[in-house]
Amino acid sequence: MREYVIMTDSCCDLTDHMAKELELAVVPLTVHIGGKDFPNLLDGSAISFEDFYGKIRNGELATTSAANVGDFQDAMRPILAAGKDIVSINFSSALSTTYQSASIAAEDMRDEFPDAKIFVVDSLSASLGQGLLLYLAVQKKREGLSAEELVQWVEENKLHVDHWFTVDDLNYLKMGGRLSAGAAFFGSMLSIKPVLHTSDEGKLVPMSKVRGRKASLQALVDKVAELGIEPSEQVMFICHADCEVEARAVAEELKARYGVKEVYINYIGPVIGSHTGPGTVALFFWGRDRKLPLL
Repeated sequence: MREYVIMTDSCCDLTDHMAKELELAVVPLTVHIGGKDFPNLLDGSAISFEDFYGKIRNGELATTSAANVGDFQDAMRPILAAGKDIVSINFSSALSTTYQSASIAAEDMRDEFPDAKIFVVDSLSASLGQGLLLYLAVQKKREGLSAEELVQWVEENKLHVDHWFTVDDLNYLKMGGRLSAGAAFFGSMLSIKPVLHTSDEGKLVPMSKVRGRKASLQALVDKVAELGIEPSEQVMFICHADCEVEARAVAEELKARYGVKEVYINYIGPVIGSHTGPGTVALFFWGRDRKLPLL
């Protein structure tokens, strides 16, 4: 069995330390803010998480760019030249063209390296949901799965990674076209906080509305009881948009209520944070599939 590398993109929002420990090859997306372009590096070395969220809290507008074909070609070529295969697991195709860029790059690289195997998988996931899928995929790789077997496992199981999140400021969803201006205004006036999830198509879907921040965070924890599979045996991931205290409170509640042994917490990176805004908290866990009725 040929050796292979798991590749991904920076929308996985893993810490740089974990990505290196998992031996991932990571291709960055780009955020544009203050008239400058910054690669969304996992270690925050191009633009720190604190600096980024400070800028958008101060009213600076941020836009984002997907990783392009050339970015993936540059990342793939040295791996293939070393005689290794690639399994690339990428940000949801419903939210970015990054997966399409990886797919096109893979086609080009197959011509250049005809003996290589290059697989590109649409994670249908985002942020640390993508990160959790990668974490689990690496465990399967280390158990001895071949590249083909790993791709099959990811395709069969990726919709078990449940994504639930809430935002603090509805205006960012409005700017992203996910909420009407009127709903954002009246929601803010009434302290209404939406609870959203990522659908089986990899799209962000509003599921319910609750009154107040505390209730919205509790709603995330409640979803584990409703949908989680053996939560006490899981590793769960939480990411936050510069609100670590609240993320840690959610983690402690998960441990107290369900006996979750391990919860990893990290920032939402600038690319995804540009669209969710500061104050977002998201929870990711292994559960039933995502085909849920709208509430």
